[in-house]
This record gives sequence, C-alpha cells and structure tokens, in this order.
Amino acid sequence: MRDQEPGPGHPERRLSTKEAAELLGVKPETVYAYVSRGQLSSRRAPGGRGSTFAAKEVEALSRRNRRESGTGTSGSGGEPAVRTRITLIEEDRFYFRGVDAVELAARHSYEEVAEWLWTGTLRPGVTFTAADPAVAVARRAVDALPEHAAPTDRLRVAAIAAAATDPLRFDLSEDAVLGTARNLIPTLVAALPPVRPTHRDEGPLAQRLWGRLSERPADEPSLRVLDTALALLVDHDLAASTLAVRVAASARAHAYAAVSAGLGVIEGPLHGAASGLAHRLLLDVLDHGDAAPVIAEELRAGRRIPGLGHRLYPGEDPRARALFALLDDIPHAAPALAAARDIEATAARHTPLHANVDLALAVLTASCAMPATAGETIFAVARTAGWIAHALEEYGERPLRMRPSGHYVGPRPPQPLPRTGP
Repeated sequence: MRDQEPGPGHPERRLSTKEAAELLGVKPETVYAYVSRGQLSSRRAPGGRGSTFAAKEVEALSRRNRRESGTGTSGSGGEPAVRTRITLIEEDRFYFRGVDAVELAARHSYEEVAEWLWTGTLRPGVTFTAADPAVAVARRAVDALPEHAAPTDRLRVAAIAAAATDPLRFDLSEDAVLGTARNLIPTLVAALPPVRPTHRDEGPLAQRLWGRLSERPADEPSLRVLDTALALLVDHDLAASTLAVRVAASARAHAYAAVSAGLGVIEGPLHGAASGLAHRLLLDVLDHGDAAPVIAEELRAGRRIPGLGHRLYPGEDPRARALFALLDDIPHAAPALAAARDIEATAARHTPLHANVDLALAVLTASCAMPATAGETIFAVARTAGWIAHALEEYGERPLRMRPSGHYVGPRPPQPLPRTGP
C-alpha cells in the first residue's frame, strides 16, 4: 500500500516495503537490512509488518547504489550497462583505453596491446613466459583428454591445472593478478599439442601459437596476420564471455576461475565458435567455385550465414577490414579471400550484411592449412587478456554487485504440494 498523497499535514510521500524493494531492485528483506544498517529509516520498528519508508530516502539510496556499483541501463532498449575504462565501440570503430584499436594492433604486438589494456602503459618488446611447473602440469592434464577433445576443452583444463599449481591464486591485488595473467596466457598456449614435430617454443606468443595450429612453417606476413588478429580480438566490450568473467570476479573468484568462466561461454556458435562455421562455409565455396549454391543451401535450411553482420557495427567490422588488408599481401590467401568476398557479395542480394571478424579469421585459417577450430583457439587465447583486464576492473568494484534480482512470473504461492505418485 502507498500512504496518502502529501498534503499540508503530510509533507512526505512514503512507500510500502514492496514499493521500496522494487525501486531499489532488491528483495523485500533487503530493505530491512538497509534499515538495520542505518541507510534507511522506517515509520515503524525495523522488520515490523506495515513499515513504510520515505520516498526521498529510498530514491537517494537507489541513486547512490547505482553510482557506487557502476551498473544501470544503457539507455537503449534497457540493456544492462557497466562502467568500464577498457573498450569503447562507436561508429564502426573501437578503442582500447581511448586509443584506436586498429592502429594499436597495427603497430604493436599482442603482448604489448595486452599490457596497454591492463595497465595503460606500453612495454615495447614485452613477451610472456610461462613457468615450467605450470606448463608441465597443464600439459599432463591436457594429454589425458580424449583425442577428439576440442581446443576449448584443452584450454579450460589447462587453466584449471595451472590454478592448482599456484597456492597464491587467491591474492587479488593488481600486481598478483598481472603476474598470473603473464604466466597463464603462455601456459594455455604451451599446453596445446604442437602439430609440427620440429616446433620449438620461442619468440613472441603468436609464433608459439602458430606451431599448434598449422603444419606449415610460419612466413613473416602470415605470422603478422595472426599476431594482429590476436591484438584485435583482445577485447570487445561486454561480450557474453566477458560478462561471465565479470560476474565471477564480482564474486571474488580468482583470475584462473574468472578465465575459466569466459572459456565456458565462448563455445557457443554465436560467439567464439562462429569462426569455425565460417571456415567450413568458406571451404564449401572453394569446393564449388561459386558462393551462390552454397548460400542458397544455407538459406534453404533456414540457417544464418556465418561470418556476416555484427550487431555493434552497421557497416563493416573494423577488425575484418584490418585483417583483410593484411591478407591481401599473402599470395596463398588469395583464393580464400576471393571466396570470402564472393560470400559477402552473394549474401548482400538477400540482406545487406558486411563481413565480420569471423569471416576474416576463416580466411586466415583456411588459407594457412589450419583446422576449422583454429579460429576459436585464436579467439580464446586473445580474449584471455581482455578477460583479465575486466576481472581487474571488477575487483576494484563493490563485491557481488553483479547480482540481479529475478522477476518471478510463476504461479503465486501458496500452491498445494505436488502429487508424487498414484
């Protein structure tokens, strides 16, 4: 119930417990917790039935909670929003800490971009090195998996194994988390089995990863595309996997666990696994020599065309544009690149969609004799750095702020007990 509207003798509008809870976005019992902590005053004894609360006090507390938690709505469609200083996406461009991400990736290695994302400082020439004990344990754990295990299966197991070797993993200070990140990312790469018997783990991370994706020796232009892809994919605001990481970090899960949360989400075909679908589509087009029959079959089956369109970019995905420009300089990528452009042009007759980064990754993986799952591996390794950046940011926020209340729409209680049998 709501008290009567204010008049000469009632200058203050008051809210019922239910109304106060709805305004604060909490459960009714939490309203009484605010009273016991002195953050709200009630007209009756705290916790008593029929308590009412000054609307001005409740509204002020609601504003303060939103300000302190950094959560609210985006203003467009009521989607949840979280304050962040990491990535901004606008007008078919995106920025890492205010710097154009495409320009940053063109001039700096993946490790350097990761450091920029974490600290706001560039460290020219930095490379990440894994600790031998973590690599040994992670490799043993990954080797125990079935041969058909997917790359993300291996990466999740490697992350868990690496965590088990770190007794200080619950130290969430910035220096400790950064140390974890610089060790974890190369450990994940080192835990993946090499596909070339002569491969040696040396040089930048992209070079070490290449030996786990392709049997071909890495030429400089191809290695540059892979390194740029890693740098471009390092973060992309609050993608589904990144939101999962922030929820884990909000509950103060350690960095390994937060990364594991992200790895669990990217397997979805609408997220990290999308590049594998684009890879297979590209191979079909190369086999047919024409995109039209392949696109027709996809549409006939009611499937969306992988590698096209992005909800955040009305035009071309800037990451795809940057990678296509580099792939243009690689002669053996020409057939796959032509097939990708054929896919885009053919699909445009049906709906005006532009190439996204999944199609660009597919061109890289298909033209460099990599498996269809290689794009997902590249995505997961790259995004680990972004997940760490978001975990670090979340550790500085109020704990458990990522705890929305459910809007119950089921049958109202009390309901009779269900029958258990005849």
